[in-house]
Amino acid sequence: MSSRWVFFDLDGTLTRSEEGIWNCARYAAQRMGFPQPDGETLKQWIGPPLIWSFRNLLGMTEKQAVRAQEIYRERYTAVGKFENQVYPGVRGMLRALRAGGVHLGVVTGKPEGPTRDILEHFGLMKFVERISCATDARAEKDHLIRSVLPEDAEEAWMVGDRRFDMEGGVQAGVRTIGAAWGYGTEEELRDAGAQYIARDAWAVAEIVCPGARRPEGAFLSMEGLDGSGKSTQMEMLTRNLERFGFEVEHSREPGGTPIGEKIRELLLSRENGEMTDVTEALLYAAARAQHVRERIRPAVAAGRVLLCDRFLDSSVAYQGGGRQLGVDRVLALNAEAVEDTLPMVTIYLDLDHRTSLARRSAASELDRLEAEKEEFHARVEQGYHELISRNPDRYVVVDARKDREEIAREISEKVLERLLAAEEAG
Repeated sequence: MSSRWVFFDLDGTLTRSEEGIWNCARYAAQRMGFPQPDGETLKQWIGPPLIWSFRNLLGMTEKQAVRAQEIYRERYTAVGKFENQVYPGVRGMLRALRAGGVHLGVVTGKPEGPTRDILEHFGLMKFVERISCATDARAEKDHLIRSVLPEDAEEAWMVGDRRFDMEGGVQAGVRTIGAAWGYGTEEELRDAGAQYIARDAWAVAEIVCPGARRPEGAFLSMEGLDGSGKSTQMEMLTRNLERFGFEVEHSREPGGTPIGEKIRELLLSRENGEMTDVTEALLYAAARAQHVRERIRPAVAAGRVLLCDRFLDSSVAYQGGGRQLGVDRVLALNAEAVEDTLPMVTIYLDLDHRTSLARRSAASELDRLEAEKEEFHARVEQGYHELISRNPDRYVVVDARKDREEIAREISEKVLERLLAAEEAG
């Protein structure tokens, strides 16, 4: 079997790193007594070796540039390396290449310590078999590629976003793909020897492994009593997942589709006070059947993370518990609507019903379910607890009385742990 390798640049190719790099460049310039680089100058900073940038972009002498590099690395090692974000599509692309039997490596002008820290922090190290990094003695891309290229490699590619990556690939005798989503232009990449231009990360998988299938994404739900802070936490979780390169799509229940939104209006309108408990439960199931097939499954199949504000658990808690239809009866009503589609993780914001009602009442006008008596909401709370006791492994339970930043950190850590483990397994 032939040995196939793809080597990636890091900054501007796997991760969008300008926040940390630019902050460190400004910091080093200030410490050295040079004017702060402007936006146009900073745009040229990513890709070249640091000493080259300090000399050619800020006009430093060789000695000054060496000292500026030391100052830059002080801040970068402590803070800057994590002021970073994995590009959308990178995770799926790496998974698809690995599934296609391709060996993966990283070739970067960064030092090895920060490179490994970044790859570990963002859960990318598991994809990488070889790393070649700059040293104070050598930072040329062709040298770095040759130093990590196996002798038995029958096919090898260099993927990067700047001319240094393309020139290095050409000089090292490997095939080249320009990453047009990064910091270089298509013209720069083509002029430097790019054989292919990939306009997004997934295009790399299609070039190297024609016909590659996108790995599945994930379905997550967030549950809790009204007033528990779901909307806020969904937004904060989304920002954190996107920093790791997960492509997040929001939805809600009831709703999430044109049909589901019309059903939502029926269910929540206070004008429909005569609605029977069974009618209510069946309408929720009907909206869910449409939602599963029109939104949830397609999003997961396309490799995205579908984060949903409420799902089946809400029906079990509100109709099974609150309306006293029974947990098992509501699960049976929803069996055909859901089939085998359940969240990988359900985040439950745990808040007692009295505190929940007080928060919700102070926010805006109550809908038909929110306006129910306290006894109803007490039964809803108990319904959630019964569900969690039946299937504790699916839930991330968080105390919703904590500070919202603390809640967000806890949710992100636990959800990322599950998502990264799922990548490792599949």
